[in-house]
Amino acid sequence: MTAQEHAPAKVNLSLHVTGRRKDGYHLLDSLVVFTDSGDMLDTAAPAGLEISGPEGVGLSAGPDNLVTRAAHLMGAQDIGLHLHKVLPVASGIGGGSADAAAALRLLARVTGRPLPPMADILALGADVPVCLAGTPCRMRGVGEGLTPLPPLPPFWLVLVNPRVHVSTPQVFRALARADGRAMTDTLPAWPDTASLIAWLRAQRNDLEAPARALAPVISQVLRVLDAQQDCALARMSGSGATCFGMFATEMAAQAAATRVQSLHPEWWVTATGIRPAAPVS
Repeated sequence: MTAQEHAPAKVNLSLHVTGRRKDGYHLLDSLVVFTDSGDMLDTAAPAGLEISGPEGVGLSAGPDNLVTRAAHLMGAQDIGLHLHKVLPVASGIGGGSADAAAALRLLARVTGRPLPPMADILALGADVPVCLAGTPCRMRGVGEGLTPLPPLPPFWLVLVNPRVHVSTPQVFRALARADGRAMTDTLPAWPDTASLIAWLRAQRNDLEAPARALAPVISQVLRVLDAQQDCALARMSGSGATCFGMFATEMAAQAAATRVQSLHPEWWVTATGIRPAAPVS
């Protein structure tokens, strides 16, 4: 039987850059959630890695692909994998990291082998550990410090990518300062969606300004999202260029996504719900 694993998009609702280690890696403090939208990985391929889907065109299935690298880490390169790609590549929503994390989860389940050590997982990318968790988290350090969040109040997102590639290393190099204020030591309780949104408005994405300088179209995307009816917050995710609009209801998010797509058919646009927190064992 074919086994499959979802690779949901990762969204940084906030992303504070709080320091820089001697080895050059930046320290982060970020509130991360995962969406219902995402790629799908399965074991339907006869060998190696096969890629399909609307966002898979031109994506290499060679040894540098994070799915292939994850399979090697698991010692399972003999298992054929098929990736159906619907998330834009290199877009700040963890597409490649989510795919690698899905490969680790899938192959661990299929083979019964344990997951690799955290150092090896981090070597795939700073977002892979949080994508491996796949549940709302506070992410700190270089990506290894994960604190699962309690259930969040309901909200929906409209994700928009203007089809421009923004280099993560360039964004970090363009960062004016790397010693920003972290989020509060203890995160507050959010009894409802309004309280969560109000708290998020006081947070930030420190990578947004340098990314906008490198790709000015990001500013346009944020203006378009912010202008949509009932959009409570518009912000960039990760190092860009994908941005999100936050909405209290699914109907409002779907209506906004339809409007944005009609205004800019060349952009990648989707409305999506949020995957719930993992149950406490």
